[in-house]
Amino acid sequence: MARRWTADKILNMVRAFQPASVLAAAAELDIFSALAAHPMTAKSLSTKLDTDIRATTVLLDALTAMGLLTKQGDKYSVPSDVAKILTEESPDNVLPAILHQANGLRRWNQLARITQTGKPAKCKPSIRGRAADEAAFIGAMDNFSVPFANSIVKRLKPNFKHLLDIGGASGTWTIAFLHSVSKAKATLFDLPAVIPLARHRIAKAGLSDRVTLVAGDYYRDKLPVGADFAWLSAIAHQNSREQNRALFAKIYSSLQDNGVLVIRDVVMDSSRTSPVAGAMFAVTMLVATQAGGTYTFNEFREDLTRTGFTKVKLVHHDQGMNSLIRSTKTLQPFQP
Repeated sequence: MARRWTADKILNMVRAFQPASVLAAAAELDIFSALAAHPMTAKSLSTKLDTDIRATTVLLDALTAMGLLTKQGDKYSVPSDVAKILTEESPDNVLPAILHQANGLRRWNQLARITQTGKPAKCKPSIRGRAADEAAFIGAMDNFSVPFANSIVKRLKPNFKHLLDIGGASGTWTIAFLHSVSKAKATLFDLPAVIPLARHRIAKAGLSDRVTLVAGDYYRDKLPVGADFAWLSAIAHQNSREQNRALFAKIYSSLQDNGVLVIRDVVMDSSRTSPVAGAMFAVTMLVATQAGGTYTFNEFREDLTRTGFTKVKLVHHDQGMNSLIRSTKTLQPFQP
């Protein structure tokens, strides 16, 4: 049934940027962590954060109106449920995801011009700096994946001796797979700046002796060889189809004979309008990458088979990022 639009619905939709912008600003300033220890006045917080007093007061009142802070007299505090989610001290916080979305918001607001030019957004670093933005991206990948990593791994019923986690970030998926297959080992491959984050998290999980960390760039470097199972999670959408074929060929070359590649990503229907989250994510790739996008299963299958993979199967179709495509390396060498 077609949606019936009204002026109010349209206007409410276009105003949705407002609470998102308030929350994003608060996260970038780390307001919730600053207020978690004890209530503070706007003036005290402004001094602590080195911010403008008028602007700080307006932002704090907006956060209070949204229910993210409480206000008694002239002092603001953080409710316990909010503190659990939005303070640095909490192990359950999703601040990296909020900060990552804030960076995305700065790109999305350039969408009209991007549509004119076809070029991704030009964005300056946030007030936290480029390195902090990159760390937030890696942390966001963990925030997005942790809630369902174990269930996805369980669904796959993996059986491998050596995992290659390509673009493995801080190790969320490596850890989940190694917990599932107790005697297996893994190689995590990612950019040099990411490796220290992965080393810390994998050590915290007690898996350092089972994981080899390899720094590199899959656009330029060869992948580590010898794995019988390759995991490509939330990577393919960053690339054009041509780039994906080049990456699939590298994975094919790196795998042992009869090795398996599983891709976790958005998979669109043939119209490219469903799932809705995938259509929106295509816009994220438009504003953030040179040539990335979301792809149909037929496109994935064509690109995988062109690089030598066989038995390409959509083993799980999800409304978001958790669709799973499985393929196998044949015994015949790839012929470009």
